[in-house]
Parts: sequence; C-alpha cells; structure tokens
Amino acid sequence: MEYGLPFLKQKLNSKQLRVRTRYNYYDMKIVVSELSSILPKEFSWLAYSLGWCAKAVDSLADRIVFDTFSCDDFALNEIYRLNNADVLHDDAVLSALISSCSFICIGQDSTGYPTMQVIDGGNATGIIDPVTKMLTEGYAVLKRDEHGTPELEAYFRPNQTDYFVRGRLDTEQTFMHQAPYALLVPIINRPDAARPFGHSRISRTCMHITQAVLRTFRRMDVSAEFYSFPQKYILGLSDDAEFNNRAATISSFLNIGKDEDGDKPTVGQFTQQSMTPYAEQLKAYASVFAGETGLTLDDLGFTTSNPASFDAIRASHEQLRLTARKAQRTFGVGLLNAGYLAACIRDRIPYDRRAFANTVPQWLPVFEPDAAALGAAGDAILKINQAVPDFIGNNNIRRLTGLESDAE
Repeated sequence: MEYGLPFLKQKLNSKQLRVRTRYNYYDMKIVVSELSSILPKEFSWLAYSLGWCAKAVDSLADRIVFDTFSCDDFALNEIYRLNNADVLHDDAVLSALISSCSFICIGQDSTGYPTMQVIDGGNATGIIDPVTKMLTEGYAVLKRDEHGTPELEAYFRPNQTDYFVRGRLDTEQTFMHQAPYALLVPIINRPDAARPFGHSRISRTCMHITQAVLRTFRRMDVSAEFYSFPQKYILGLSDDAEFNNRAATISSFLNIGKDEDGDKPTVGQFTQQSMTPYAEQLKAYASVFAGETGLTLDDLGFTTSNPASFDAIRASHEQLRLTARKAQRTFGVGLLNAGYLAACIRDRIPYDRRAFANTVPQWLPVFEPDAAALGAAGDAILKINQAVPDFIGNNNIRRLTGLESDAE
C-alpha cells in the first residue's frame, strides 16, 4: 500500500513546527514567555539567551563517535569514507539528537557511485518499516529558496526516486535503482513502539526549564536596579519646603532645614534588595535540568568541586554514558541500513538485508581514558590474557581505550 506524495507532504508539515522549535532552542533564538504583569514595560525589550539545551545536545553528540564496521564483507567503510564519513556521521548524529530523527539521502554521482547527504527531521519524512527501520516511502525537501519555499523535492520509493523542481516532476532526473527500499534512511534517537521516529534530546522539560531560567534573568535585571540604588523616603517634609529629587545623587548631600515650628523631616531607606534568592533559584533550575539530561552542575557552569579524575567524571556522568550507549545502538542500525542500500546502488544488485547481519557498527569509547585509567586497563588486560590467552586483542582494546595499534 502506497500512501502517496500528498499524504507525506501533509505529514511533514505537521512536524515542521516541532522540529523548528527544537532548533530555536538549540540555536538560543527563543522568545521569553513572561507570566507576570508586575514588571515595568520599560524592561520588556530585554532579550536573553541560554545555552543549556545546546549543552545537553553537544555533550552527548561529541561523545558519540563512529569508528568502523567490523566484518565488512561489502566494503561499507569505503562507501562512507568516500562520502566524507567524519562530517556525515557527525551531522547525522547531531541532527537526530535535536529533531529526534535525521535522514541520510542516497543518490548517485556521474560515475554511478553512491552519494550520501544528511537531511534534518524538519525537511524529510516517510513510512517506516517497523522490522528493518527503513522506509517503504519517503519524501524530502532537498533545497529551499530564501523564503523557505521548496525548490527541489524528492519522492522515494523502492527501485525509484522521483525529483520535483518547483512542484513539477522532472522526468530527466528520475533515478531507477536496484535497492528494495526507499533511498531515504532514518537515523533515529530513542525510538519506541508508540513513536517509531524517536524522541528529541531537547525534551519539553528542558524547554520549560529554559523559559523559567530566562524569566529569572529578567527579574534579576529589574531587581538589580533596586539593588544598586536602594529606594529612599522622607517623612514629615513641609509643603512649603523646596526639594529637588534629581539632586539626590550618590556623591551629593541633601540640605533639608527645619520648618518655622522647629520640626525636621525623617529621612530613611527601604531594605536593600538581595540577589541571593535569584542565585539560589538558578541553581535549583540547574539541578533539575542536570537531572533531566544526565549532566552535572559543573557542566552547566556551577562549580562544585576541584577538577575530578577520569573515574570521578565517569561516575558522575553514568546516566550520560548509558544514554550514549543507547544512542549508539539505534544510530548504528540506521548507518548500517544506509550502507546496505548504498551497496545495492554501487553493485547494482538487490541484496537481501540478511546478508549484512554479520556487519556490526563499532564506536569509540564514550569517555576517553586518562593516563591512570590506561594503566589500570593495561593491568586488567594483561591478567585476563594470562588467564585466557589472546582473549582481548587489538579490536577489543580499541573499543575500550580508543587507541589504535601501530603494529603492522
């Protein structure tokens, strides 16, 4: 059953606002929603930005580094290497963490070799096969003009890709191929049965906390005016007395004499505004945000202790490590699917997906060990190999430490 191009366009339009909102939070271009009417309108122009959402995404994306495919019988590593693997993998991972799902679009160059490019979740969608996690149909906007209107679109189906230029089918660009799935492969972050296209790293909780922190910043600025210049008052001033309020500057003195009855006014000052409650409120929000994203207060700018060792950093980021390992498993499926379809294009053979079952994506360690950790790992590897000869070899050592042997 084909859903058709109009259905896919409508599906993409329904998701674009959600994806654009996440990117605005990542790019720190959000508008503060003020809940209180007490603040003066003179302060409504104040704009603020907060990088916590970007920090939550980057701290995870920077730790997810693809290494290679093991048991690479179909030379998938070569396909990725010729498509700028370092940039391609990073783009796919970062976009998937922001928008919950990114896509790798597969095409063909003038020589017939497969090409790959990453499309964010706001410009592509499709109908997903729940077993293989590949698309039976796909739609993507490959190019937009300066007004955001699609200029080049693509409709992906098994064995065929149609291209549309400004809404019209360009039959000269129609790409007939041997791949049994659509040449648009999703790279999904944390999928489940209810949401097969995954969840964004920037959750609703992250966005609500960001809004609360930005409102706190605005209140801090308003309160800072009262903190810097405390409000003063005069009681019992005669109606006939001349008083210039603008002369009451920091470096000047006020001369207020007695009246004809010999009475003098009382000059006082209101209690000075304290900034401590705002600092405590910011730290409380930071604690909630850190718990939501697996970060620590140090990651969010609140120094709590001296520089920690590798083991201490890893222990404090245990939730982040588990999240990264989960992301590696789901991203690995998408990268393998894209490599499988690219191999079909390269060899012009409709391979069976089961032929790639032994090809396994490998990732570098989530946390790079320091010298002390390398020493401890070396002792452990030596003892294990003494007990079971050659149990841990070059491949396992690279996955544990990220180091590659120079031995030929």
